[in-house]
Amino acid sequence: MPERNLEFGKYGARGIKGHEAVARRLDALANFIATPVTTRRGLLARLRYLTRSDHARRAAREAGLTVTDRTLKAWLDGRRSPSRRNLERVEAAYRTVRRQNVVRYLLARLNREGRGTRVEFHPLNQSQVDRPRQRAVQYRALNVRRWDRIVEAWANDDAEALNDAWVTDVVVDLGSEWGQYEYVTNVGFAA
Repeated sequence: MPERNLEFGKYGARGIKGHEAVARRLDALANFIATPVTTRRGLLARLRYLTRSDHARRAAREAGLTVTDRTLKAWLDGRRSPSRRNLERVEAAYRTVRRQNVVRYLLARLNREGRGTRVEFHPLNQSQVDRPRQRAVQYRALNVRRWDRIVEAWANDDAEALNDAWVTDVVVDLGSEWGQYEYVTNVGFAA
């Protein structure tokens, strides 16, 4: 594709890929449990979320939490503590199940019956770039009406598909200079 940055940061520009900023914002909208899984409170909150129904237990098993029901009960009762590896599995399963559970809600909230959501593109940071090499990049805003592919890729934790959906469905709509917004300091939207 034209306009792709091949050597980003070569002259000192700083920023992140736009799809990574979108993933962070969607994570914030998903409202994950804030307490770390390494604390008792955080572990119990995640385990309760993953074991509150048969559907949640199935989803947790599909997401990689493969311990027995007896072990889960021991963790919930406080008789045993999970290993570091199992804590990572609990966190990964929780995030996967939570993402799958909020997909419909986020799509309804972001698509707003075809009206879409206004997205703000905050340009990359060029404060460390020598003056002659700096680009004239400005803050931009765009109304995004098609969120289905973006949210689906985010829910599946597929960075490549998210990048493709973000660039082809959103960023190219910025016009002929869309490549300047491949890397940004932030992407903001309030849904």
